[in-house]
Amino acid sequence: MQIEFLGTGAGSPGKFRNVSSLALRLLDEINSVWLFDVGEGTQHQILRSTIRPRKIEKIFISHLHGDHIFGLPGLLSSRSFQGGNTPLDIYGPKGIKEYVNVSLKISESRLSYKINYHELPKDTDGKIFEGKKFTVFAAPLDHRITSFGYRVVEHDHPGELMVDKLTELHIPSGPVYGKLKMGQIVKLEDGRVIDGKEMIGQAQPGRIVTIIGDTRKTENAVRLAQHADALVHESTFGKGENKLAKSYYHSTNMQAAQIAKQAGAKMLLLNHISARYTGKMAHELEKQAQTVFPNTKVVKDFDVVEIPFKKN
Repeated sequence: MQIEFLGTGAGSPGKFRNVSSLALRLLDEINSVWLFDVGEGTQHQILRSTIRPRKIEKIFISHLHGDHIFGLPGLLSSRSFQGGNTPLDIYGPKGIKEYVNVSLKISESRLSYKINYHELPKDTDGKIFEGKKFTVFAAPLDHRITSFGYRVVEHDHPGELMVDKLTELHIPSGPVYGKLKMGQIVKLEDGRVIDGKEMIGQAQPGRIVTIIGDTRKTENAVRLAQHADALVHESTFGKGENKLAKSYYHSTNMQAAQIAKQAGAKMLLLNHISARYTGKMAHELEKQAQTVFPNTKVVKDFDVVEIPFKKN
C-alpha cells in the first residue's frame, strides 16, 4: 500500500506543484489504483509516474471546486484509449455525475467502459463502500461547499500457519497443512488430534489511510483519522494564520497537526500547499507542525509514501 502524490498545490497549478490529486496504490493488495480528487493536468502527472490508467478502478472526489475536478473529463477519456475497459466507480458530492456527463456529451466523448456514480448526500456519515479487503467511510467537512473526508480501512490479514511449531510436533507437510490453515480440527494417522486454530499466528491488523481535503478544523476530521497509519490533511495556511484559514474555509499546518495528535495518527502528510510557500518556507511549515506532531512531512508532487503494517 502506497500513496503517490500527483498534485499537492492549492487553488491553481504552479511551477512546482500541480493542483489536487493523489493515488492510493493497492497493486499488491487488489491490483488496483484509487484516485482521490482529479485536478487539472492529473493525466499529465500520471504520465510521469508508473501508474496505468486502466488500473484506476475508483475515484473519490472530496468536493466540486475546480482545482479538484477539472482533470476528470480528460482522464476518463484517455482511460478508454489506454486499455481501460472495466467499469469505474466515482464517489463524490451531488453534482459530480452531471459535471462528468455534460463534459463528455458536449465534447462528444465516448467511453469504452461504464461509470458507476455514487453521489453522496451532504449529511453522509459512515460506510460508503465495502469490498473483500477494504472498507471506505466518508464524513462531511467544513468548507464553503459540500466537502467530504475519506477513511480507507484495510481488513485484518489472517494469521500465518506456524510451520515451525508444526515441525516441532513432527507433523508432516502436505494436505494436512491446508486444513490446519483453514482452522479445521485434524486427526493424524498416529491418533493425535490437532486444532488448526491453535496453529495459526496472530492476525495482522489492517492499515488505515485518512484523506482530508479542503476544510476548516473540524471534529469529523478527528473521527475519520482515529488511529490512522497515515493522515493526509490540507495545509493551505501556516502558523498564525487562523483567521485567514477560517475566512477561506481552510486549515493551517498547526490545526492539521492538532488533528493528527488528537486522533492518535501515526503519520501526518501535509498537502494542498499554497503557492506562497516554496522552498525554505514549505520546510518551515513542516518544522512548525512538528512542534505539535513530530512525525509530520510536507509532501511534494511525485512523493511516494509507503504505508507500513502495524507492529503486533
